[in-house]
Amino acid sequence: MSDIKVFSGSVHREFAEEICRHLKISLSEVILKKFHDSETYVKYLEKVRGEDVFIIQPTSRPVNESLMELLIMIDALKRSSVNRINIVVPYYGYAR
Repeated sequence: MSDIKVFSGSVHREFAEEICRHLKISLSEVILKKFHDSETYVKYLEKVRGEDVFIIQPTSRPVNESLMELLIMIDALKRSSVNRINIVVPYYGYAR
Protein backbone atom coordinates (compact mmCIF):
# COMPACT_ATOMS: atom_id res chain seq x y z
CA MET A 1 0.00 0.00 0.00
CA SER A 2 2.98 2.34 -0.02
CA ASP A 3 2.26 3.44 -3.60
CA ILE A 4 -0.57 5.76 -2.54
CA LYS A 5 -0.58 9.18 -0.91
CA VAL A 6 -3.14 10.05 1.76
CA PHE A 7 -3.77 13.68 2.67
CA SER A 8 -6.07 15.18 5.26
CA GLY A 9 -7.98 18.40 5.14
CA SER A 10 -8.10 20.53 8.27
CA VAL A 11 -11.32 18.91 9.54
CA HIS A 12 -10.81 15.80 11.71
CA ARG A 13 -7.14 15.12 10.91
CA GLU A 14 -7.14 12.48 13.68
CA PHE A 15 -9.45 10.29 11.59
CA ALA A 16 -7.02 10.41 8.64
CA GLU A 17 -4.11 9.57 10.95
CA GLU A 18 -6.01 6.55 12.28
CA ILE A 19 -6.70 5.31 8.75
CA CYS A 20 -3.00 5.65 7.89
CA ARG A 21 -2.00 3.75 11.04
CA HIS A 22 -4.36 0.95 10.02
CA LEU A 23 -2.85 0.90 6.49
CA LYS A 24 0.69 1.14 7.93
CA ILE A 25 1.55 4.19 5.84
CA SER A 26 2.42 7.78 6.73
CA LEU A 27 -0.06 10.59 6.36
CA SER A 28 1.28 12.79 3.57
CA GLU A 29 2.02 16.43 4.33
CA VAL A 30 0.07 19.39 3.03
CA ILE A 31 0.06 23.04 4.08
CA LEU A 32 -3.43 24.47 4.52
CA LYS A 33 -3.81 28.08 5.58
CA LYS A 34 -5.91 31.15 4.95
CA PHE A 35 -4.88 34.29 3.12
CA HIS A 36 -5.74 37.60 4.80
CA ASP A 37 -8.93 37.83 2.73
CA SER A 38 -9.90 34.32 4.04
CA GLU A 39 -9.21 32.48 0.77
CA THR A 40 -7.71 29.01 1.23
CA TYR A 41 -4.06 28.28 0.37
CA VAL A 42 -2.99 24.68 -0.38
CA LYS A 43 0.55 23.41 -0.95
CA TYR A 44 1.40 19.72 -1.17
CA LEU A 45 4.81 19.05 0.38
CA GLU A 46 5.33 15.74 -1.41
CA LYS A 47 5.61 14.78 -5.07
CA VAL A 48 2.16 13.86 -6.32
CA ARG A 49 2.61 13.86 -10.11
CA GLY A 50 1.47 10.51 -11.47
CA GLU A 51 0.46 9.23 -8.01
CA ASP A 52 -2.82 7.78 -6.74
CA VAL A 53 -3.97 10.21 -4.07
CA PHE A 54 -6.62 10.05 -1.35
CA ILE A 55 -8.04 13.09 0.45
CA ILE A 56 -9.88 12.48 3.71
CA GLN A 57 -12.11 15.44 4.58
CA PRO A 58 -15.57 15.43 6.14
CA THR A 59 -17.64 18.47 5.26
CA SER A 60 -18.83 19.14 8.77
CA ARG A 61 -18.83 22.45 10.65
CA PRO A 62 -18.05 24.88 9.28
CA VAL A 63 -19.70 23.19 6.28
CA ASN A 64 -19.06 25.87 3.65
CA GLU A 65 -15.40 26.30 4.62
CA SER A 66 -14.64 22.58 4.80
CA LEU A 67 -16.35 21.91 1.46
CA MET A 68 -14.49 24.79 -0.21
CA GLU A 69 -11.19 23.57 1.26
CA LEU A 70 -11.86 20.11 -0.20
CA LEU A 71 -12.60 21.56 -3.65
CA ILE A 72 -9.43 23.67 -3.59
CA MET A 73 -7.38 20.63 -2.53
CA ILE A 74 -8.83 18.68 -5.47
CA ASP A 75 -8.07 21.54 -7.87
CA ALA A 76 -4.45 21.73 -6.68
CA LEU A 77 -4.04 17.98 -7.27
CA LYS A 78 -5.53 18.22 -10.76
CA ARG A 79 -3.05 20.99 -11.60
CA SER A 80 -0.25 18.73 -10.31
CA SER A 81 -1.10 15.97 -12.81
CA VAL A 82 -1.90 13.19 -10.35
CA ASN A 83 -2.91 9.81 -11.75
CA ARG A 84 -6.10 9.40 -9.72
CA ILE A 85 -7.88 11.42 -7.03
CA ASN A 86 -9.96 9.51 -4.48
CA ILE A 87 -12.09 11.41 -1.99
CA VAL A 88 -13.17 10.01 1.38
CA VAL A 89 -15.97 12.12 2.83
CA PRO A 90 -17.19 10.48 6.06
CA TYR A 91 -19.81 13.19 6.52
CA TYR A 92 -21.17 15.06 3.52
CA GLY A 93 -22.90 18.34 4.33
CA TYR A 94 -25.76 19.34 1.99
CA ALA A 95 -26.58 15.65 1.38
CA ARG A 96 -30.21 16.03 2.47
